[in-house]
Amino acid sequence: MNEEMTWILQARQGNDEAFTRLLEQYQTPVYNLCYRMLGEPEQAEDAAQESFLRAYQNMTRYDPQRPFATWLLSISAHHCIDRLRRRRFTLFSLDAEREDDDRPIELPDVHALDPEREAVRRDEQREVQSALHGLEATDRAAIILRYWYDFSEVEIAESLHLTVSAVKSRLHRARKAVARLLLANSPETIVERMPYGSPAL
Repeated sequence: MNEEMTWILQARQGNDEAFTRLLEQYQTPVYNLCYRMLGEPEQAEDAAQESFLRAYQNMTRYDPQRPFATWLLSISAHHCIDRLRRRRFTLFSLDAEREDDDRPIELPDVHALDPEREAVRRDEQREVQSALHGLEATDRAAIILRYWYDFSEVEIAESLHLTVSAVKSRLHRARKAVARLLLANSPETIVERMPYGSPAL
């Protein structure tokens, strides 16, 4: 039995310290998913905290046969979809785009040999984030889970309570929409690199 499974089993028995270990291990991927979904750091932080609270309250319902990361990120995705559905419809405007200071701090890549190339990479990440916000909430969740968290189509279907065929359809539609938005905003963006873009941090 690995260390993570030990923490999981202890957390299911009410051990708060074990759950804290799990929180520390997954706080970055959960926050990044929430940021990709919601696009605002403060909302992402709130959503991440709520996701962990829901996970804590439902630990006894977790199936140890299922990857813990899949279960936890599914909770986060559902919570973010609910938040997006509760929002009033707002038009995304490049003119109203937040200043960089309001975005999560992106640490420079210490392995990058070319500062200009690193700057281009960050610009591409911002373009992708903007394109993601042109998607419907469930499509956004599907494409984030697939390309940033490497969920299989079956795992996405289970996580979002969809059929596998519905997931395939949503991914196809979302890929085309993101590519179209990327090309509209920045023709120089290499669309093929989009699915493998780095997380928020």
